[in-house]
Amino acid sequence: MTRWLLVGMSLTVAVAAAQQRELQAEKPDEQLTKAEAEQRIREWEEKVARLQAQYQASSAEVQQLEARLGQLANDIRRCNDELYALLGVTDADIERFRQQLGVLEGRTRQYRGLSDEALIERRAEIAALEAELNALRGQKIALLPEFYNRIIELAREIRGLYREPKEKTYTVGTWARDRDCLWNISGKPDIYGDPFQWVKIWQANTDQIRNPDLIYPGQVLRVPPPGPKTPEELKAERAYYRKKRLEQQRAAEAAATQPTTTPQQEAQPKRGN
Repeated sequence: MTRWLLVGMSLTVAVAAAQQRELQAEKPDEQLTKAEAEQRIREWEEKVARLQAQYQASSAEVQQLEARLGQLANDIRRCNDELYALLGVTDADIERFRQQLGVLEGRTRQYRGLSDEALIERRAEIAALEAELNALRGQKIALLPEFYNRIIELAREIRGLYREPKEKTYTVGTWARDRDCLWNISGKPDIYGDPFQWVKIWQANTDQIRNPDLIYPGQVLRVPPPGPKTPEELKAERAYYRKKRLEQQRAAEAAATQPTTTPQQEAQPKRGN
């Protein structure tokens, strides 16, 4: 019983002391007694001393980290110098490559918001972007860690810009009603609006068009998307016109060498041998 009484008295004293300290902490400076003021000053001095010790410890740690960072920076610079020497490039070469890659990345971003139809129409531009990137990839600088992953990611983005055009077809009508030939079909506003593009239709349908001068009603022709003529189409077009000129030249030569006869001569039967 006595023990419990002592415990209770101790708790009471402790609570009272804590409350007293709280009251003293909240009391304005001008209301403090001399002893209370001296106590408050000691408490603040202790706090300042602890903060100074923490600051000094932190400052020492910061200095150590700065020294370590400087050492790492020097190590990285030395490694880069050795790597540049191994690749046979200079800092100017690296900066030039960095700028070229950045320009390609910026141009690629401009295509992201375009519709599928617009991307189909600008397929040649996208192919040019890919060709420029491949040219950069062929340089030794592309192997540097700074650029390697960026180039891989950019190549993926450019490949993602390609859109396959939906296949368009045209059913050949009659000459009497529709005046359909490859030249006229190509010139229709809903096809190309340009008759000079006729060779694109021919080359897309060589499985059913052997002679581009001959197409037949009912044929369903594939119509490639508009755009510049491909090297294959240009080659086929040149071969076609070369053949036409040769046929015209032979016809003219044949007409020039054919003997002329009078009506009386034509009426006479040929003599036997």
